[in-house]
Amino acid sequence: MSKQNFHQQLGRQLLQEEEKAQLLIIVRQIRDDHPTMGAKVMYRMIHPKSLNRDKFIEFYNQEGFKIKREKNYRRTTNSSGVIRFPNLILDFQLTAVNQIFVSDITYYQLSNRFYYLTFIMDLYSRMIKGYSVSKTLRTLDTTIPAVEMLMSKLPLRVNPILHSDGGGQYYSKDFLSITKGVFRHSMCETIYENAHAERINGTIKNSYIKPYNPRNFSELNKVCTAAIKKYNQFRPHQSLNYLSPLEFELQQKKMKFNLKYMFNNASKTVNSI
Repeated sequence: MSKQNFHQQLGRQLLQEEEKAQLLIIVRQIRDDHPTMGAKVMYRMIHPKSLNRDKFIEFYNQEGFKIKREKNYRRTTNSSGVIRFPNLILDFQLTAVNQIFVSDITYYQLSNRFYYLTFIMDLYSRMIKGYSVSKTLRTLDTTIPAVEMLMSKLPLRVNPILHSDGGGQYYSKDFLSITKGVFRHSMCETIYENAHAERINGTIKNSYIKPYNPRNFSELNKVCTAAIKKYNQFRPHQSLNYLSPLEFELQQKKMKFNLKYMFNNASKTVNSI
């Protein structure tokens, strides 16, 4: 085998392993909602890019989806040979926005096809600040456009935590090259350590998208964009004293401004004495 062929084959194998890590969490979601869906049907609806049908079925069987088994809620992804980041948000005391962002990817079914929704939410204010709607699970279509949207809104001189599950989209080279120096990466070890991100998946899908019954990808994209706006601007949260995420952030900015004004006035008074 020539050196060029060797590197081409290695590249294909790496892409397959990355896509398997991406697929694993989505396939678990699908099986939870469709317990009897077989590998062949799932393959046609997912349309994986680097795995043909036989490779997908092999992966499906190896991960234990073929037989009915007791759910293991402590397992999130097969991380052998892939990057893992420590969980940085355990016992973290939130005090302001732009400290911790949580993210997750979920699927949305239209007819005989799955599409994918990626959300990034500020854990303090519950505001969704980055999202994408995609036809594939590729990093280029999921986490990258979502995180680029978030980065365009971040103030300077912040170094927030970006917390996620173990999906391959959160440790791919392309994603890490964009987020390097901007975020501190964090990953959950159990399903319960990314509960806020998973909850927002269900809220947007069930409360804001399904009632409008989008019929195709274009409509799904439009409905999702409208859903994020409605959620951010108008949905009250008990944890935010029944304010919407936008109202809460505006309140926090006002309080911060008032404190700064009071501090400046107090300093001027002391200096004049």
